[in-house]
Amino acid sequence: MPISFGHSVMIIAVVAVCTYFTRAAAFVLFGGKREVPSSVKYLGKVLPPAIIAILVIYCLKGINPTVFPYGLAEIIAVICVAVLHIWKRNNLLSIGLGTVIYMVLIQVVFVS
Repeated sequence: MPISFGHSVMIIAVVAVCTYFTRAAAFVLFGGKREVPSSVKYLGKVLPPAIIAILVIYCLKGINPTVFPYGLAEIIAVICVAVLHIWKRNNLLSIGLGTVIYMVLIQVVFVS
């Protein structure tokens, strides 16, 4: 059954309102002159590296070292991202170029 235009607009509106309120909640809770709790500061320090580590593990979980191309595209892309990030300290550059390198490798170099 196809979804009508009005139904699609309502879905988008609900998602937009929910997104707005979840992002505004941080300013309401911690805005002004209130001190940010130490637990929130701690989570702000430890969660980004933990999330990146989980994403790396998730991205590399499908590598099969016994079948061509043996995960070479993924390993090369991860090395490029790490080197670029250590060299330039720019998340957008390292992740963006790493993605481009990975896509070129799987689409052009390691075509099965």
